Amino acid sequence: MGAVTTSEGGRQSAELTVEQSETYADWFSCLSDPTRVRALSAVAMAAGGSIRTGDLARQLGISQSTCSHHVRRLAEVGFVRVDKVGRTTQISVDVACCASLPHAADVVMGAMRQVPCCQDDLPGGVDIRAMTGADMEAVRAIYAAGIATGNATFETDVPSGDVLLSKWIPGHRWVATIGADVVGWAAISPVSTRPCYAGVGETSVYVDESARGRRVGTTLVHRQVTEADRAGLWTLQTSIFPANRASLRLHHSAGFRTLAVRERIARRDGVWRDTVFLERRSPVDDPVRSLEQRQESAERHR
Repeated sequence: MGAVTTSEGGRQSAELTVEQSETYADWFSCLSDPTRVRALSAVAMAAGGSIRTGDLARQLGISQSTCSHHVRRLAEVGFVRVDKVGRTTQISVDVACCASLPHAADVVMGAMRQVPCCQDDLPGGVDIRAMTGADMEAVRAIYAAGIATGNATFETDVPSGDVLLSKWIPGHRWVATIGADVVGWAAISPVSTRPCYAGVGETSVYVDESARGRRVGTTLVHRQVTEADRAGLWTLQTSIFPANRASLRLHHSAGFRTLAVRERIARRDGVWRDTVFLERRSPVDDPVRSLEQRQESAERHR
């Protein structure tokens, strides 16, 4: 998990355009009908990813004509797709639109800025540099403090420095310093060893309690995402406990969007916990080519 337990941040704001407001209003208006909400939920959870109109009507306990009316409204705003398969009508979720729904709520409620990362809004006095083996004692101490809060990670024990360094992607391990003191760290782990996922990483950010309120997390995440974009990583993801509102605000401010709440995904200390799953897509036009160029350069300099 990539949670940071800080009290930094605060409400972020950016004026919505008229077009955005109209789109979001149409989405929310569509979902103002409880039967429509139930219909969308049933389609989203249908086995095989789709459901026939007749089956959906029976599941909801409504007539087929009423069901068709609600499905048409859901299709108009882009929540579902309606396809003819032989003589039957199959309804499926439009993944692209529904994935944007939590993001829309975040924007409207001021939890996410329109600009993914504000480069001229960084605090002074906080320096970021590459993590080294000499930093591991401080890194592990900050990690241990985060674990102790119970709201940062499912981990209950701090791995060794060697294990952590081997887990994180070289070139994507950072520490924040104030003066000579390490006060936070950030790192990215690969989500898979398969080549097709080479540009996908899972982020972690931790800030020492002594540095809370100094926007250390903001500075770390800024370096993390900008270096990831430069290196050709096309997707960053993280999972955060819902109770960790500061971390959610921090990641939203850096362009992460909420994709889902994963209910009872795992247990910590015998208690089932939910997590909020967030993702940030790179704005780089061709991240795959950027990654290939970086890999070619690394090979030439070995």
